Amino acid sequence: MTLSLAILIVPIALLLIFYRTVLSGDAPITVDAAPTIQEARQAGVFAVVEPRGLGGDWHTASATFKREANGATLRIGYVDPDKDPVQLVESNVPSATLLPGELGSDAKALGNYRTPAGVWRVYDGRPGETALVLADPARTVVVVGKTGMDNLETLASSLG
Repeated sequence: MTLSLAILIVPIALLLIFYRTVLSGDAPITVDAAPTIQEARQAGVFAVVEPRGLGGDWHTASATFKREANGATLRIGYVDPDKDPVQLVESNVPSATLLPGELGSDAKALGNYRTPAGVWRVYDGRPGETALVLADPARTVVVVGKTGMDNLETLASSLG
């Protein structure tokens, strides 16, 4: 019986090694967010900002633009250099409606973070999540994720 199991385990192990090393099976799938960003810009419902100068170790994992009854929302999902998920949300949905949906109803403001774009509020969101929120009358920008504050600040600072 041990010999039979060894005969099965060896090819499975070889396939797994091949998948991870040759095919880069653990690498995140990268999508092109440019068409979605362009769609949001053409809609003209709010000023769209996009990250510039993020390193090659940031991967765009998803991008969607959706119009709703009370506004429109652009969402771009990233995998940061630490392999953690980070989401950029831009919307003209009123902040009172948007923030509880994005951060959870128990989100608490912790402080501020300043970039050339403005002063961001730091929030403690859902369990394990931290968020940076830049709100003005025309739109709200949220950078949220289960990652370190340095990665959130890098993404927020790259928006231009």
